[in-house]
Amino acid sequence: MSIIKSLGLWLGALSAAALTALSGPVTADTQQDCFGPNGSGRIEACSRLLELPLPPLEKSYAFAMRALAYSLQGRYELAIPDYDRAIDISPDFAVALNNRAWAYYKSGLYEKAKPDVARALQLSPNSPHALDTRAHVRQALGDEVGALKDYTSAMRYGGARMVKLYQCGLQAHGLYNGVLSGIFSEKLRSALETCVKNLGCDPLPGDEECRRLTS
Repeated sequence: MSIIKSLGLWLGALSAAALTALSGPVTADTQQDCFGPNGSGRIEACSRLLELPLPPLEKSYAFAMRALAYSLQGRYELAIPDYDRAIDISPDFAVALNNRAWAYYKSGLYEKAKPDVARALQLSPNSPHALDTRAHVRQALGDEVGALKDYTSAMRYGGARMVKLYQCGLQAHGLYNGVLSGIFSEKLRSALETCVKNLGCDPLPGDEECRRLTS
């Protein structure tokens, strides 16, 4: 799961939005493979859709979903151009902006990530996923105070599941030895404070077992 990390968290939001936006028959199987939650054959299916004369909103979602599929494979050099196209069509596409910011972050392009995640948070101020992205970017740039604030806000708006993800991730780093309660505590805050000082520490979980326990 190391290449999935945060991107996997907002797959559901993007898929649901895409399916809601569909307005015409393109072929049910192709739509489902491109926009559905399972993502089987997503790249091929979205590529087929993008060969058709889609309405602008659907085209934007198709680019964003294909970009997400590339990102989940760690192919950020292919994901970013697709996010570019999605955002060119729909400039206020908050999820795509955040996901492009994450792709920049994973590519080590921290400064390029900043305006995207800032805009995503303007559009969706309470998004735990965008707050988590900005926290990662701030941590990478040495802004320990800002990173800790954003991780804390991500838990506030993301609820028990986000808290559990950080508890599990920090447990893997040996920084948290409590239970996966989904309840914020001073012990968890202390673990985060230690984590943000270390560029190699990611509070998100890095394995499928951790994901299973927090789902």
